[in-house]
Parts: sequence; C-alpha cells; structure tokens
Amino acid sequence: MSSSPPYSGQCLCGKVRYSVDCIESRIGHCHCSMCRKFHGAAFAIFGEAKAECFRWLAGEYLLKIYQAPNGTQRKFCRECGSSLIYQPSSDTGECVEFALGTLDSKIQHKPDAHIFISSKACWYDMDANHAMSQFSSGRDSPKMK
Repeated sequence: MSSSPPYSGQCLCGKVRYSVDCIESRIGHCHCSMCRKFHGAAFAIFGEAKAECFRWLAGEYLLKIYQAPNGTQRKFCRECGSSLIYQPSSDTGECVEFALGTLDSKIQHKPDAHIFISSKACWYDMDANHAMSQFSSGRDSPKMK
C-alpha cells in the first residue's frame, strides 16, 4: 500500500478503479439521512480532490448514478454496489468528492468535521472522541462545536 501520491482506490469487486494525485484537506463525516442510507452506516466519509487530480483507471462505464430529489448525485458500481462519488446539486466540476473508504492507499489526512449532525442517527453518540468541528448542516452553516 502506497502512502504517497498517486493514491489509488477501487470498488468492492475491483472492476471500478481510480487514482488521486492530491487529496484536499477537507474530509468530513456526513450524517445526513441520504448518506446514512446510501452507505448503510452512521455516517459517510468523503475525501475531496481537484478534478484534474482525480482519474478513472478502469470501469468508469460500470458507474450507475442515483439522482436524489434534491439534485445531488451518488455514483456507485453497478456490479457490487460500492458507493464511490458524491456530487452536490451545485457541482461546478472543480472538485470530486469520493468515498474515502474505497481508497487502497494509506493517507496522512484525517477528517476535520462532522456535517449535517442535525440529522444524525439517534443511536449514534457524539462522544468526547469527536473533538473536530461540528456543523448543523453543511460547512457553511453555523458551527456547533
């Protein structure tokens, strides 16, 4: 496993693969109900890369897109169902938000925020282990902690 760029990742079945030259510092735990349902977990963790630093290596044709009523898109492997990309409705194409759990490479980056905690799972406890910033909704909403 590489710990320096380019980083690589793939879906569960390995048919969709990508590389990332530079991961941006904004890595967040998203607690919105759509991310929870799509990932089947208390929250989703997304990394960000500039579009020119992200490239598909294989299987891009296997990506299926789910467009939510709010205009956001989630891209996933149609073979194994792995969540790979989140695209906000206001997407400019500048950045790619990818599911951090799909990386095969070790990275030095750490999550820096919990977002959409106003809709977090009632069974998930935001305990003292979560010293990072918390936002009621997106990063542009008022900081709660």
